[in-house]
Amino acid sequence: MKFTPEKPALTGETLDTLAARLRERGEPAFRAKQILEWVYKKRARAWDEMTNLSRPLRAWLADTFELMPASLVLGRESADVTDKLLLELRDRSLIETVIIRAPQDGVGLDHSRKTICISTQVGCAMACAFCASGLAGLKRDLDAGEIVAQLLQVCHREDARTPRARAELASFDNIVVMGMGEPLANYDALIRALTIVNAPWGLGFGARRITVSTSGLVPKILRLADEPLGFRLAISLHGATDEVRGKIMPVNKAWPLAKLIPAVKAFSEKHGRMVTLEFILIEDLNDTPDQAEKLRDIALDLHAHVNLIPYNTVEGLPWKRPGVARQERFADVLRDARVSVTLRREKGHDIDAACGQLRLKTEKEREAAA
Repeated sequence: MKFTPEKPALTGETLDTLAARLRERGEPAFRAKQILEWVYKKRARAWDEMTNLSRPLRAWLADTFELMPASLVLGRESADVTDKLLLELRDRSLIETVIIRAPQDGVGLDHSRKTICISTQVGCAMACAFCASGLAGLKRDLDAGEIVAQLLQVCHREDARTPRARAELASFDNIVVMGMGEPLANYDALIRALTIVNAPWGLGFGARRITVSTSGLVPKILRLADEPLGFRLAISLHGATDEVRGKIMPVNKAWPLAKLIPAVKAFSEKHGRMVTLEFILIEDLNDTPDQAEKLRDIALDLHAHVNLIPYNTVEGLPWKRPGVARQERFADVLRDARVSVTLRREKGHDIDAACGQLRLKTEKEREAAA
């Protein structure tokens, strides 16, 4: 499912594609680098800010490209350290981008480490039973420019909050592609966007600080392993056996653990890098000692890090999070085997920070007001 806008987004252009468009107009190729410098280094928010370009060129750019294909509709700050941005695209579709802050000892929140969680689709077709993103199905894929625009919106927000003092272009420390949608189902746009983010003429953001998450599309995992940029990989596992995983993740029918685990192992061996297993803890479903033991065995086999995530309640879904003591007992099974594990504490629950919740709520409000 694709959306064809009236004008392409400038944030979806590479240095080469933009230079080619400029050459067709009779402009020197070096103009492309100047234009992209205005977008990513100087953070221009209007064409007229690009003062070293001629007026006719700026007019042509305005007629040819969309400078920012995603506008901020709503920004919510949690009582903890999570911010959620609700962004509207050119067709009025809504997506979510989340800023997760990790305060460091001795520094204020404005100087904390920041991880940005970005979306790749409007909605999701994976139909995971616990997730708000897929409740209304898949509307469409994002194009590369819309994926990149989320990060620029974060940069603009953070620039206003704290003047840039670091040499790095980006106003954040890590990117996780774990928001709305299945990233590997929108493969080409994802890779183009991350290439732009990584490039020195883009945000210059290191590939090793970018993690791509997937529910388990095995052929695309193997394809990602062959990409020249060494992104990190996270697997949304959420069940340590086919029986449990199949109850909540339809993708497991096509790609059960017997196919998924070897693909993850192939990725890990090719890149020589630890993968992450994401595991949402749901009361009386996958939080049992048996599931903990099976997850331990998978993690040891893959030499993987495990990220345990207590379930964030979603309106309309029956699932609940286990109590803290039960969470700890589950984690202890992994710790006792010396599996690298993080038990995440609740973040952003007061601002509907689970994927898709804020978008779903806003769309319902729009429908009621129509």
